[in-house]
Amino acid sequence: MYVAVRRFEGVTDPQKVTQVAKEGFVPIISEMPGFVAYYLVDAGDGVTVSTSVFEHKDAEEQSTFLAGEFVAEHLAPLLPNPPQVTAGEVVAYKAG
Repeated sequence: MYVAVRRFEGVTDPQKVTQVAKEGFVPIISEMPGFVAYYLVDAGDGVTVSTSVFEHKDAEEQSTFLAGEFVAEHLAPLLPNPPQVTAGEVVAYKAG
């Protein structure tokens, strides 16, 4: 599995970001081949973190590209700073 984590700082309206992500981005990303899971976390203090999980690297890389396009088109005023993106292969995993 592969994961992309995007950390956004300076978020001006976390509730609106959540709404737009749920209604717009989640339907797009969840239809991608290899999609496993998506999480959006309001970490407080203007920080929002998203985590996308995929079965293979190509899908993870494509999701990062799509996320960038989606943010630029739909969320730019609410996410004024570029995200810190960390991506890579899952090397340990346990689910309950």
